[in-house]
Amino acid sequence: QVQLVESGGGLVQAGGSLRLSCAASGSIDSINAMGWYRQAPGKQRELVARVTNGGSTNYAQSMKDRFTISRDNAKNTVDLQMNSLKPEDTAVYYCNAHQDRRYYKIDYWGQGTQVTVSS
Repeated sequence: QVQLVESGGGLVQAGGSLRLSCAASGSIDSINAMGWYRQAPGKQRELVARVTNGGSTNYAQSMKDRFTISRDNAKNTVDLQMNSLKPEDTAVYYCNAHQDRRYYKIDYWGQGTQVTVSS
């Protein structure tokens, strides 16, 4: 069992920046990777960025040049630095923790934090 709590969302003007934080607790040793996803109204949830236990990262192509994910394994936190925000970045951002076993996988999710970018 893993619990995730996000923070840092809010309202920002286009071109501004926000830093999202996620704190994990529970069965931390079971986590293989952590990341951020987002879901805009009427849209499917999509990957923003993720980072593995070994430090490998991957980003959605549209966010790669503007967003940076970082993870502190000792503190059990993962952050998302978002720069040059655009109105189309408006969404609920969810922290994700991924447990990958040989025969099954489990995804844990936070409650989400709202990011609103005004034009």
